[in-house]
Amino acid sequence: MKPFARSDRVGCQIQKILSDILLKRVKDPRLKSASITGVKMSRDLRIARVYFITSDNQNTVDKTIDGFKSALGYVKYKLASELGLRYMPELRFFYDESFEYGIHIDTILSRIHDEDRQDRDNAPSSTNSEDN
Repeated sequence: MKPFARSDRVGCQIQKILSDILLKRVKDPRLKSASITGVKMSRDLRIARVYFITSDNQNTVDKTIDGFKSALGYVKYKLASELGLRYMPELRFFYDESFEYGIHIDTILSRIHDEDRQDRDNAPSSTNSEDN
């Protein structure tokens, strides 16, 4: 049995090729700060859900999605030529909120850790007078 389903393998290929296309070939300034974080394929390989993040806070998610829509024809053409699939999947772009959520959780854990450290530092030290 293969370790990954075909849809997973195709999704990984699309992620790699699409990342390369964004990095080297697409000139749209709305996509310069976009990074592909994952691709989830439908089992029939007809739909690819492409997840992305942006490193530029000034670049809004809506502008990035508009950039993807604008470059869609070119991106699909380049993907099709490199993938060699019978059917080119429909690409749907989604902002990947998991990174923001991870940062949020990390902030909460750091705050709890700092509060715990403060509580230990402020706790009265107990000395045992019976040992003397």
